[in-house]
Amino acid sequence: MNNIKKPLPPFTSKYSSEVPEILYNLQCTIALSTYQAGKIVLLSAPTPDKIVLLARTFEGAMGIATKGNKMAVACKSNLHILANETSMAKTYPPKPNVYDALYMPRATFHTGQLSLHDLNWSGENLLAVNTLFSSIVKINDSYSFEPVWKPKFISQLAPEDRCHLNGMAMKDKTIKYVTALGKTDTRGGWRENKLTGGVIIDVETNEIISKNLAMPHSPRIYNGDLYALQSAAGELIEIDKNTGKFETITKFDYFLRGMDKIGDYLFIGHSKLRHTNSAFKDLPIAKKSQKAGVIIVHLPSGAIVGNIMYENSVDEIYDIKILPNMVRPNIINPDHQSVNIAITTPDDSYWAVPEKQN
Repeated sequence: MNNIKKPLPPFTSKYSSEVPEILYNLQCTIALSTYQAGKIVLLSAPTPDKIVLLARTFEGAMGIATKGNKMAVACKSNLHILANETSMAKTYPPKPNVYDALYMPRATFHTGQLSLHDLNWSGENLLAVNTLFSSIVKINDSYSFEPVWKPKFISQLAPEDRCHLNGMAMKDKTIKYVTALGKTDTRGGWRENKLTGGVIIDVETNEIISKNLAMPHSPRIYNGDLYALQSAAGELIEIDKNTGKFETITKFDYFLRGMDKIGDYLFIGHSKLRHTNSAFKDLPIAKKSQKAGVIIVHLPSGAIVGNIMYENSVDEIYDIKILPNMVRPNIINPDHQSVNIAITTPDDSYWAVPEKQN
């Protein structure tokens, strides 16, 4: 008898029975970035009892931003802008009448390897957390980046990841708060006290409003309240903006990173920590955080109402974005052959027929 188990297909996941129903009822799709696998992954529920997964190659994918029909994805050495072409989704040649949205590449900015983390649009400006240079920057077609803001404890811009600036929270389409793993001004200085050195900074005043945090990531403002993830403690927290004190909403046995909200639900990413990574291998939570996935939290109660767990392929998740009003979207990476035959104008769109070779 052959007892050898067949290897699992790539991106195999398990999920609780509530997850497809939640996504279907919310009429949304989860988009997540995994830089370790170099993918943007879309998780959709076209029916209330099944999740469909699409994984597309984006090398070193990190921050994701959305605005209207646009999506931005920060990658290892460039940043891609995509646009949803709904009219082309239904006629997508390989699978017509399957998709209700189709993100197509529209522009690429060659930034160099900046270790871009969170992204957000502020009006027409696309802003990024430039972790390598410890600053918030504007992405445009003139430079690798254009500096916009840096913490006051950073003495100069240098490619030294001095404080591991990583996340930003938006208020009224402007940056209000950022997270960093340390108040340090030397090359990689944040690593020495990474378990308790984290801070949240008010960008308007350039003052630290909360400190002694355990690797904070993904600051977000929801209904006027400030939330963040204490990654190394596995906690979703709410921060008092006046006192800097925080309340733990829910605690998990995972290293958390990446968060978005729709309705009353938070979608939070968690990662399997690699023991070869010097930043993570000695964290106490590393022994518990052994799988990557997505947790769904009902924010008013703090209760966990669903989870998705990857069995393979995905180890580290950075960002999560919820795509509303999309039950079965698709996304095309810049190297896909479909890009060569997709043509759009302000008034119409076409799939060009490739010329036959004589």
